[in-house]
Amino acid sequence: MKKVALGRTGEQVSQLSLGCMIMGTTTDEPTSYAMLDRYTEAGGDFLDTANCYAWWSREGSLGGESEELLGRWFGRSGRRDDVFLATKGSAMVWEQDGLWSGGEPDWDLARRRFEGAGAATLVKALDDSLRRLRTDHVDLYYVHVDDRRTPLEETLEALAGLVAAGKTRYIGWSNVRTWRLERIRQLCERHGWPAPVALQQQHTYLRPRAGLDNSSIVDREQLDYLREHDDLTLVAYSPILKGVYDSAAKRAGHWSMDAYRGPDAEARLAVLAEVAAEVGATPNQVVLAWLLRAQPPVIPLIGPRTLEQYDSAYSALDVVLSDEQAARLDAAGA
Repeated sequence: MKKVALGRTGEQVSQLSLGCMIMGTTTDEPTSYAMLDRYTEAGGDFLDTANCYAWWSREGSLGGESEELLGRWFGRSGRRDDVFLATKGSAMVWEQDGLWSGGEPDWDLARRRFEGAGAATLVKALDDSLRRLRTDHVDLYYVHVDDRRTPLEETLEALAGLVAAGKTRYIGWSNVRTWRLERIRQLCERHGWPAPVALQQQHTYLRPRAGLDNSSIVDREQLDYLREHDDLTLVAYSPILKGVYDSAAKRAGHWSMDAYRGPDAEARLAVLAEVAAEVGATPNQVVLAWLLRAQPPVIPLIGPRTLEQYDSAYSALDVVLSDEQAARLDAAGA
């Protein structure tokens, strides 16, 4: 596993980050342990979780299952000091009344009930995360969902306090618009607070469809911003869109395609299929390989459900794209 720079921190982290969102819920404990063991034995060290993972797996859950599983794994493996551990706060849903209907969560209601990024909330959230993780600090702490109801000064001062207390080494932000990110950075510079070193957003090979309004998906403006600010590294979640690149039938009805459908997506999928056939890899693997070549640098965040999915994603590290193939992938589109 190769390492890449995390902003200008001097830290070197794995070029693939392992997302632990569904560990302890959808992915059972033995499978989760096996996946974590394979990843770290191969030199992987960048683990990603959040305090709210994964409340939507069953009615009545408040989350915390992923962090609790990681805490047990650290105790079992003794590998806490071998990993760069990231967790998140601000998206816990404490009020459960009316949140579930017909066995499914109401996501619109849940988003309105996110706990937010107030100072007291973040301090308590990280303390609770540390308890579940069975550690005294995390390496990276994200504001999970940008909170416009709380003054940024309050959030940033609280995060600075958590860094000063040694409870997190660095901070990051997720699901945030570019203009907000710039305001965050300006406030950090003005007050001497630690600025975000990582931006976690949804990013993949397909480009957002025209007219899409989504603060969580990287757009051209955000890519341009990242090119100009090499102290901020993009961690790309859902890089293979739930694996839909490998199956036209799955793409046809899958919600993850809603943000991308259209002529541009079809043109890029056609070239992706050609390149995948040329290199003898799956389209999912080629997407990951393409992201690993990206400029500005991108750290794909994989979240496999099974060991087979993990092995397939890990194999993308062996996919070699020629400059010509990468250029064709870059240029594809309607």
